[in-house]
Amino acid sequence: MPKEYVDEYEPLLIKPVKDSKRLKFPNKSLLLSVFAACVGGTFQYGYNISVINSPTMYVQDFINQTWVNRYQTEISSDALTLLWSTIVSIFTLGGLVGVTIGGTLSVKLGRKRTLLTNNLFSLTAALLMGLSSSAGLFELLIIGRFFSGINAGIALSVQPLYLGEIAPTALRGAMGMGTSIFITGGILTGQLMGLKELLGKREYWPILLSTTSIPAILQLLILPWFPESPRYLFIDKGDEEACKKALKQLHGAEDCHAALEDIAKEKNNLAGFQAKKPWELFADRSVRWQLLTIVLLNMAQQLNGINAIYFYADYVFKQSGIPADKIPYATVGTGACECITALTCGLLIEYLGRKVLITGGYVLMSICCILFTLTLTFQDVSPVFPYLSMACVFAFILSFGLGPGGVTNILTTELFTQASRPAAFIISGSVNWLSFFFVGLVFPFIVIGLQQYCFLVFLVVCSSVALYIFLVVPETKNKTFVEIQNDFQSSKNTKLGNSDGAGTILLSTSI
Repeated sequence: MPKEYVDEYEPLLIKPVKDSKRLKFPNKSLLLSVFAACVGGTFQYGYNISVINSPTMYVQDFINQTWVNRYQTEISSDALTLLWSTIVSIFTLGGLVGVTIGGTLSVKLGRKRTLLTNNLFSLTAALLMGLSSSAGLFELLIIGRFFSGINAGIALSVQPLYLGEIAPTALRGAMGMGTSIFITGGILTGQLMGLKELLGKREYWPILLSTTSIPAILQLLILPWFPESPRYLFIDKGDEEACKKALKQLHGAEDCHAALEDIAKEKNNLAGFQAKKPWELFADRSVRWQLLTIVLLNMAQQLNGINAIYFYADYVFKQSGIPADKIPYATVGTGACECITALTCGLLIEYLGRKVLITGGYVLMSICCILFTLTLTFQDVSPVFPYLSMACVFAFILSFGLGPGGVTNILTTELFTQASRPAAFIISGSVNWLSFFFVGLVFPFIVIGLQQYCFLVFLVVCSSVALYIFLVVPETKNKTFVEIQNDFQSSKNTKLGNSDGAGTILLSTSI
C-alpha cells in the first residue's frame, strides 16, 4: 500500500478500535434511518400489492358504470376482465421500469436523494387513483398503478443498497432484514385497511387506494434528517469529511473508526474503478458466480410457489369450514404470519447466518410442497385433511419468510463491492420483476392444467435452489464486502484450478 495513503489515515486509524464484528444493539439514529428508508420504500411495495385485492368488486362495478355512461351499454365480461387485469398487472411493468432506472439514479443522485425523489411517483399515483371515481376515468387507475410500480421498482433496488451501506458489518444482516420486514408489514397493513371496519366499504375505495401517499409523506418528513450512505460519500464522491460525519451519526463516535477503516480499505481496492453498467457486469468473469447466484435466487423468489399458496388459501379456508365473510380475516392471519416470521428472521440472521436460513427455508418449503400436494389430493377422504392443508399453508408461509423472503435481498447487497453493486441490483431487480410478470401470466394455466400437482413443479424449484446454495454460496455473516468477494474467488479458483487466471483476488491488506 502506498505510504502516503497510510500517512493520510494513520491519525484516524491508530485509535483503539473495538471489534466491528461483535454483535451489539444498534445506534438509535441507525434504527430511525432504517425506519425512514423503509416506510417510504418497500413498505409501499407490500402495501400496493395487497391493498388492490379488497376493492376488486367495487372497482369492477365502477368500470362497468363508467362504460355505461360513455357508451350506453354494459361492458362485456371479457373486456371487464381485460381492464381489471391491466390495472393489476401494470404494476409489474412499472416495477420493471423502476428497477432499470433505480440503479442509475442511485449513482447519479445518491441513495438517499433517490429514495426521496422516488416519492414523487407515489404521490402522483395516490392523486390519480383517488380522483379516478369523481372524474369518471378508470384510465387514471391504470396510470396510477403504473406509477406505483415505478415507485416500488426503484425502492426495491435502492433501499437494500442504502441499508447495506449504512449498517455496521456485525449488524448488516439484521438491518438488511428491514426490507423484508417492511414488505410484509405493508402487505399486512393493506389487508387490514381493506377490512370493512376500516376502508373496505364501497364508498371508501378511492380513499383506500390513495392512502399510499401516507408512507411517502412520512419518508419526506423523516429521511432528510439522516445522512447519505457513508460508502457512497467516500468511495463514489470522495468526500471523506461527510463520510466521517455520517458514520459518527449512524454508528456513534466510538464505533465509527472501524467502519471508516473498512470503507477506506474497499476504496483502496477499487482505486481506478468506476461504477459498472449492467452489461459490463455480465462481461466481468470475476463476478460470474455472484451474478449467477443472484439471478437464480431472484427467479426462485417468485417461482418457488408462494403465489400458489396464496391462490389456494381461500379454497383451503372454505374447505375447512370458515364462512365466506370471515375469510378476509383468515387472510389477514397469513399476512401476520409472514410479518412475524420476517421479524424472527431479523433476530436470527446474525446468529445462524444467511446460508443456514435461506437453505433451511427452501428445504422446509420443499417438504411443504410434498405434504400440500398429498393433503389436497385426499381433501375429500377425511374431514381432517382440510385442516392439514391449512397447516401446510401457514407452514409454507413461515418457511418462506424465515429464509428466501428476507435473505435474498441481503445477499444481493453482500456479494458485490461498491463498483458493481448498483448494476447488480438492476439485474437482480429486473429478473425478479420479469419472474413476477411470468408467474402472473402463466400461473393460472399451470393451476388449471396440473391442479394440486403444480406444487411438484415448485418442489423441483425449491429443492434445486437449496442444493445450489449449499454447494456454491459461502456464508457472509460478519464478513466485510472485500472478504466476501475473496471467498467467492477462492472457491472458484479451487473448483476451476484458476486455469485462466481470471479470478484475481482483491487485496485486503490492513491499512
